[in-house]
Amino acid sequence: MDAQGRGRAEDIDPADQWVLNPDTGEYELRLPASAPQSTVPGPRTAVPDVTRGSRGRGAPGGSRGRGAQTSASAPATAPGREVPPPRRRRTAPEEPPPGRRGRRRPAKTKSKGKKVLLWTGGTMAFVVLAAGTAGYLYLEHLNDNIKSVSDDGASTGGFQKDKAINILLIGTDKRTGDGNEGYGDTGSAGHADTTILLHVAKDRSNATALSIPRDLIVDIPDCPTTQEDGTKKVIPGSTGVRFNTSLGQSGRTPSCTMRTVTELTGITPDNFMVADFNAVKTLTTAVDGVEVCLAKDIDDPDSHLDLPAGEHTIEGEDALAFVRTRHSVGFGGDLSRIEIQQQFLGALMRKLKSNDTLTSPSKMVKLAEAATEALTVDSKLDSIGKLKDLGLELGKLNTKNLTFATVPVRDNPAEKVKATVVLQEEPAQQVFDMIRSDVSFTEVKKKEKEEDKKEAAAVAARLEGEKSEPSEIRVRVLNGGAPDGSAQRELLYLQTEAGVDKSENAGDAPEDIAKTTLEYAPDQAAQARALAEILGLSGAAMKPGESVTNAQGLPTMTLTLGKDFKGAGVKLDATSAKTPEEARQKTADKVECAK
Repeated sequence: MDAQGRGRAEDIDPADQWVLNPDTGEYELRLPASAPQSTVPGPRTAVPDVTRGSRGRGAPGGSRGRGAQTSASAPATAPGREVPPPRRRRTAPEEPPPGRRGRRRPAKTKSKGKKVLLWTGGTMAFVVLAAGTAGYLYLEHLNDNIKSVSDDGASTGGFQKDKAINILLIGTDKRTGDGNEGYGDTGSAGHADTTILLHVAKDRSNATALSIPRDLIVDIPDCPTTQEDGTKKVIPGSTGVRFNTSLGQSGRTPSCTMRTVTELTGITPDNFMVADFNAVKTLTTAVDGVEVCLAKDIDDPDSHLDLPAGEHTIEGEDALAFVRTRHSVGFGGDLSRIEIQQQFLGALMRKLKSNDTLTSPSKMVKLAEAATEALTVDSKLDSIGKLKDLGLELGKLNTKNLTFATVPVRDNPAEKVKATVVLQEEPAQQVFDMIRSDVSFTEVKKKEKEEDKKEAAAVAARLEGEKSEPSEIRVRVLNGGAPDGSAQRELLYLQTEAGVDKSENAGDAPEDIAKTTLEYAPDQAAQARALAEILGLSGAAMKPGESVTNAQGLPTMTLTLGKDFKGAGVKLDATSAKTPEEARQKTADKVECAK
């Protein structure tokens, strides 16, 4: 690239020099065609950079480029002697004349689509994962932007590529940066104002973003915590307090929020990521705004949101006001704000996955800078390289299979003036079970594997034949490796939902098993087939054998819930399940207007 024809290198967007190698799946630095390239194998030596208009040696007149000569600098020759032609310098090959084949094939032109910086599903946490991936590709200094704090042993040790992923995403109400004086609680240490547990399926076909209300009453466990000076201390736990106090209060760090989520859901997050007010403002500005919709005019003096009904593209201060409004939407509480935040995050993800973002290196550069400056991560996720690996895993998601849901809650019955909420135990546990068992909240169509077809054919006989009525099924339920309380929850489902009233809880099995089984005597085959249909058991799970005698002296089948148990009422052969209505689910690909 000569300085005369294409401009100075300072004017070149650095992202334009990185292109995707389709053979390796990695991005590589490709210098402009006119940049000097060594043709000699072996170590490279430094050469002047013509893209910056460097002066060539022996060119005191300021000639640009190596090999540029003027008549003043040409060597004198003796009279009568033939002047040998000047030695040809190695430079980038010229374009061959029409009809002639050059000695080198010109590099294939990469389509603009090939230059896209891989979209990552982590963008729903203020897009930090997507931006982190972009930054890794061409800006090493982004590592310096990333702040990290210890996970204090509260995580699994970090995500793994061959397992399901659980990332805890936290938005704080801490006032940092210019222009944020009018937001958040005065003097706040930075509470967990917005918390989302992002679960990504092991096969990356689907994901669930579970919002945890900040006003949910929880028990916060004792939290071993690394202080800013490097010392460690245990911050005593609290019972019956707001969830948002798991961060900031009494010096608690994000690792304490992580422990609180594990205590609440039974799910241990792999990593956490934290962002403050600035993240929403700077990231939406970096992508030139996101499209949102209002079903009515909103003028909220508390959040500073003032927009008429209809569709809008918002960024910066307007975007922050949008995600913080609550008094003017729904019932005016935190649950209403969660819904508007979920709408915003879905819109942000759609914008990030759109071509006008992915094919704009300048936008991705700005996005990477803004995101890493607004991001705090745990100590297991403290580099661009680690973010890149995580981002590539999350980038396999499709927005139509990303479900936003909320922990099922109800008003706190202990309060006359309703200010906090408590769990709706049964639907909440069903949601937690589904996530623990890696069950999709949306239907995901998958190709049936050949081995599955063979297994189905081999055991089909066990599933075929007469089936008893549910009221005739007699079964005892044991817990053989499922989460605590699973046998009782499954029993309640069988009795109240499935009509299997002749069922009982037999406690824990003698040993844990990997897969759920149903053992029955030959004369109970019709009952077994009926129960298998209700539970979604495969023929392989049905174990012809012997029955046992219950307390009434009657022969009874034995259902042992294994580690594959996916939750009460969830069929064992299901890749998805019906989500409780109380979870208020919606998917990221749908546009909904805030009411």
